[in-house]
Amino acid sequence: MLHSKSIITVGIALVVLLASMVVLAANDNPASPKPPSQNPAKQQPSVQSKSVANTSSDSVDETKLRSGPGDPVAGKSKAELCFGCHGEDGNSIEPLIPKLAGQYGIYIAKQVRNYQASIRTHQIMGAVAASVSDADLADISAYFASQPMMKGARPSSNQIGKNLFEKDDLSRMMVRCNNCHGATGKGQNPRNSVFPVIGGQHKEYLLRQLLSFRKGDRNNSPGGVMNITVERLSDAELEALADYVSGL
Repeated sequence: MLHSKSIITVGIALVVLLASMVVLAANDNPASPKPPSQNPAKQQPSVQSKSVANTSSDSVDETKLRSGPGDPVAGKSKAELCFGCHGEDGNSIEPLIPKLAGQYGIYIAKQVRNYQASIRTHQIMGAVAASVSDADLADISAYFASQPMMKGARPSSNQIGKNLFEKDDLSRMMVRCNNCHGATGKGQNPRNSVFPVIGGQHKEYLLRQLLSFRKGDRNNSPGGVMNITVERLSDAELEALADYVSGL
């Protein structure tokens, strides 16, 4: 008989996989084509112009979706209190302080609210979070989310970490990490801010969070999925995973 937590893991995995299939199906459904122009000579320039416009529009829309409801322009000046630790562009220098560059705005705001509610605890972040209003938090989060995406300094060749990130482990009822965090750890798509960007994050920060989830010191992932996922991993496996993901 399966352990109850294994059953929970399988249930979560199925939900995530089904949700992913719905999203992929929606993305694969092409828009209805418009009738061709009656003037062939003018048709090609029109299509080229439309293509450029759509590319620009798609980029703007994706940035807006990633930024969330806040105003990134207004957020820059409001975020100055964060620059000392997280960097002006959201790429912190201290390896135990997370990068925020390109992180989902809604996810950033959620973490700060968790500090406000003492769901997560940190002496400095707790004090900073308490001083930020909801409106300012939305703008600050949008600013960091709008920055160029965080990335690793060098690719990792850690095969153990790569396998954990890319392959399911049915013997331990574990789902691969990229199922939720995306093929390169940069998230599934801008509309899904539940699972954060982790590719290119500091190894030391990633490892500390993985250990915290395994110990139960951190419990704020959706449905406790992170606690369930990492509880079966050894110290060596967690370090290998952090090493691989940090290089993405």
